[in-house]
Amino acid sequence: MTENRTLVLIPARMAATRLPGKPLLDIAGLPMIVHVLRSAEAAHIGRVAVATDTPEIAAAVKAHGGEAVMTQADHPSGSDRIYEALRTLDPDGRAEIVVNLQGDFPTIHPDNISSVLGPLADPAVDIATLAAEIHTEEESTNPNVVKVVGSTVSGRRMRALYFTRATAPWGDGPRYHHIGLYAYRRAALERFVALPPSTLERQEKLEQLRALEAGMRIDVTVVDTVPRGVDTPADLETARRILAKT
Repeated sequence: MTENRTLVLIPARMAATRLPGKPLLDIAGLPMIVHVLRSAEAAHIGRVAVATDTPEIAAAVKAHGGEAVMTQADHPSGSDRIYEALRTLDPDGRAEIVVNLQGDFPTIHPDNISSVLGPLADPAVDIATLAAEIHTEEESTNPNVVKVVGSTVSGRRMRALYFTRATAPWGDGPRYHHIGLYAYRRAALERFVALPPSTLERQEKLEQLRALEAGMRIDVTVVDTVPRGVDTPADLETARRILAKT
């Protein structure tokens, strides 16, 4: 995968109800969004930009040497936001792969970001994502931990069959914690955002089920650790402790 084929987009907005102003909260001397930006840049897989509807976020990104693109405020999802950003930043269609990296993963490792591209070497794969094996009962039963059920393609790669908030699959054997980082073929992203929300997507409140229900193929790279998303004040303090040590 050459760098000029890949565009990494980080959707970020201020309207988090549990942690207001989340992208600009200070972690170890930098706004959270800048930590994510730095990790994406360090992955060295392509051009990186933050897609936002908030001038303050764009200003913070630019103040730290990053690229930001303004998008409209009423997008129903991050996928729609990055699609608008893609059309703005790359109207000529040069980028063949678009990575959607959540803006609340300040502790994500650059190696995890680059590893999401692996499955796209297979032309049969439309979308690639990440997961890590679950090692605790609390993770297995927590509905906020999305599980991916898949069939093994190779040692650290699965083909996704389903995503769920339930404890799945049943019985003995590994379960996998889905990590919400995606790499789309450009045509797959275009198709995905044009589809209406699907039945299972609405029931599980998981956007990626729309792609599976439409017959799109999602493959998963299994990585060793789950980056901590920041959704609550406790999450924020954990991220601050981790990044204060780096």
